[in-house]
Amino acid sequence: MSELNDKQREAVLATEGPLLIVAGAGSGKTRVLIYRMIHLVQGRGISPSRILGVTFTNRAAEEMKSRIRKSLGEIAARIWIATFHSTCAQILRQEIHHLGYSRSFVIYDEDDSLSLIKRVVKDKGLDEKMYPAKWLRSRIEWIKRDLVELGEQFNHQYGQAAEGIKQVYQEYQTRLKIYNALDFNDLLLLTVNLFEREPGVLEKFQDRFRYIMVDEYQDTNYIQYLLVRLLAKKYGNVCVVGDEDQSIYMWRGANIENILNFESDFPNAKVIKMEQNYRSTKRIIETASVLISHNQKRLAKTLWTDNPEGEQIRLVECLDDRQEAERAVETMLRLKSEGYKYRDFSVFYRVNAQSRPVEDALRGREIPYQVFGGLKFYDRKEVKDLLAYLRLLINPDDTVALLRVINTPARGIGQSTIEQLNRLAETRGESMFKAVPDAAGSSQFPERARKALRNFHELISQVRKFWKDENLLSELVEFTMDKSGYEQELLSEATVESEARLENLEELVTAVAEYESNVPEPSLEGFLERTALFNDIDRFSEQGLVSLMTLHTAKGLEFPVVMVLGLEEGLLPHVRSLAEGEEDALEEERRLFYVGMTRAKQRLYLYYARRRMLRGIPAVSSPSRFIEELPAENIKAEHVLGREPGREPQPRKTGGKAGRGFEPDYSGQEVWDSEQEISWRPGMKVRHDTFGEGEIERIEGSEDKIKLVVKFKQAGRKKILARYARLETR
Repeated sequence: MSELNDKQREAVLATEGPLLIVAGAGSGKTRVLIYRMIHLVQGRGISPSRILGVTFTNRAAEEMKSRIRKSLGEIAARIWIATFHSTCAQILRQEIHHLGYSRSFVIYDEDDSLSLIKRVVKDKGLDEKMYPAKWLRSRIEWIKRDLVELGEQFNHQYGQAAEGIKQVYQEYQTRLKIYNALDFNDLLLLTVNLFEREPGVLEKFQDRFRYIMVDEYQDTNYIQYLLVRLLAKKYGNVCVVGDEDQSIYMWRGANIENILNFESDFPNAKVIKMEQNYRSTKRIIETASVLISHNQKRLAKTLWTDNPEGEQIRLVECLDDRQEAERAVETMLRLKSEGYKYRDFSVFYRVNAQSRPVEDALRGREIPYQVFGGLKFYDRKEVKDLLAYLRLLINPDDTVALLRVINTPARGIGQSTIEQLNRLAETRGESMFKAVPDAAGSSQFPERARKALRNFHELISQVRKFWKDENLLSELVEFTMDKSGYEQELLSEATVESEARLENLEELVTAVAEYESNVPEPSLEGFLERTALFNDIDRFSEQGLVSLMTLHTAKGLEFPVVMVLGLEEGLLPHVRSLAEGEEDALEEERRLFYVGMTRAKQRLYLYYARRRMLRGIPAVSSPSRFIEELPAENIKAEHVLGREPGREPQPRKTGGKAGRGFEPDYSGQEVWDSEQEISWRPGMKVRHDTFGEGEIERIEGSEDKIKLVVKFKQAGRKKILARYARLETR
C-alpha cells in the first residue's frame, strides 16, 4: 500500500461498520475500492464470495475485476462485482419464483416496453395523442423508481390524465407477468419486493454479502437506496464512495440526498474525505473548486493537488456557434503542432445537437473524430427519419426510406398492412410507394388502413409540391417536420429525450440553411450526398481520434485538453433549470460544468457565442452566469467576434408556426435587417465569398427570414438567406 496517500490508506483499512468515502474529482476512488477488496481477502481473510461491489456501468465492473485478478488470481472471480441491474437480475434468477414468476423470465428492452405500452393504450381505447407511449413509459419508470403511490397526490398532479396513467400502468404490469417478462425497472423493484415479502431470502443474501461497497453513491435513486439499506441492515459493513459535487443525473432519478444523509441513515458512520487530486493542474482545480463552492447542497471539502500550476484557462467569446467550432478546431491544430495528438482532445457540450457545427468543422479540416455517448449527428434516429422523407422525394422507389417513414410517426399503418402492401407491389412488379394509391383504393385492405395509406400518399405529394415550388431547402425541412407530424409527436411526449431529439431536428434545419447559402449550386440531392459521405472516417483510425461528447457522458473520463462549448444562459445552465424555484436544478447544472472542467488534465478551454442558431434562425445568447463565478486570476479571456463593439445582434422575435415559409413579398422595397443593422435594397452591390460580386435584384421576407435574390456576375442568379450569406456591401 506504499503507493496510497494517507487518506486512501485509511479508507482501505476501515473495513468494519458504515463508511462514507467522499472522493473528490481525480482523487483515485477506483484504486481505493480495488485495494479495499484485495485487503479484505488478503489482509482480513474474508472469503471473496462474501464481498459485493456495485458499480454503475459494466465497463467499470470489468475494469475492477481485471485489476483485482492481477493481485488475487482466480479467486477474484468469486467477488461479486456488477451493476445494480445485473446484481438484481442474478438474485431474481434464483428467487423470483417466490413472486409467482418463472426463473426463465425475459427482460424487455426499451423498444419491447414501448411496444407493449402502445398495445395497452390501444386495447384500453385511450387517445394515443393524449397518452403518448414514450411519455407513459417515463411515468411508469418514475412510479417504479420512486415507489410512487397512486393516490390523491398523484391524481392532483396529473389531473384528467391520472386515471389513464393508472389504467395503463396496472395493465402493463399484469401483461408483463403473464408474459413472464420484466422491464429494467422491474429488476430493482421486484428485488425490493422479494426482500420485503420473504425475510428468509433477504437474510440469505445479507449473509452472502457481509461486505458491501457501492461506487458513485451520489447517483443512486430511491429504489437503489432501499436495496443498499436492506442488504446492509444485518451486518452494517457498507462502504459507499461518491462525490456530491458530481451528482448530475437528477433527470433520471438520482437523489443527491442519499449521499448527503448517509450519516443519519447509518448511525456511527465514519467519513473519510479524499481531497488530493492527481489529474489536473493547480489552476484547473482551484477554478473548479471556486465554481462549485457556490452550491449549497454539498459536503464541505477542498480539493488540492501537487501537480504543476499549469496554463491559464482560456475563455473564448465568439460571434456565433460556427465561429465557436472553427476556433476550437484551430486551437487543436495549433496544439497538435506543439506535440499533442488527436486523441488528447475532447470537446464537451450540453446537448447532442451542439455537435453538428463541430463535426462540420472537423470534417472540413479532415480531422478524425468519434462521438461518445451517442451517434454522430447524421446517424441519429430523428435526423435519419427526416432525411428518409427527403430521400423519398428524390427517389420514390427507395423502399428502405419508405419503410422508415411510412409509419413514423405512427399513423395507423401497421406491420400487417406493410406486409400486404409489399405483396401487392411484388405481384405488380413495382415499388412499394407506387403500390400505395392502388392499395388505398383496394377492398383487400381494411378501411382504416386505406385511409392511412391515402393520408400518407397525400403527405408525400404535399411535401414534393413544396419542394418543386422552389422553396428554400431549410424551409422544406421545416415543412416536412410540420406536415409529417414528427415535430408535434416530440412536443407531445414532453420528455428529456424528446426535447433532445427536437433540438437535433432544429439543428438539421440550421445545417441545411448553411449548406444552401454557401454552395454555388445547392440542391437536395447535393445535401443528401454530403450527409451520406460524412460518416466514413475509417481511413483516419490509425491516427487517433478527437472525442466529442455531452457533459453527462464525460463523467469518469479524462483528457489532456478539454474544450467546453456553449457557456450560455439557456444551454449551460440549461433553460429547464432557469425556472423560478428550480434552485436544485440550477445547482445540478453547476455540478455538470464542474464535472466537465475537472476532466481536463493540462489545458482547459471555455467557449461561448453571442449568437447561436436555433432552427436556422440566429438567436442572441447571453454569457452563462457561471462565467462570473470563475476566479479572474486563473482566466485569460479572448474575443474573436470579428465585428465592432456595440454592433451586437438584436434578440430574435419569436412567433407561432403559422405562415412558415409563406412570408409576404417585399419585392422592390428596402428592408431593414435589425440583426445585421443594414438596409437591404434593390440595386445594392454586394460580394459573397463563394459567388463573388453581384447586385441585389429583389428582397423577400422580413425580420429574421430576409431572402435576397442576387444576380452574381460569375455564378448567376441566387436566392439566399441574408442571415447566412455574410455579404459585403460595395
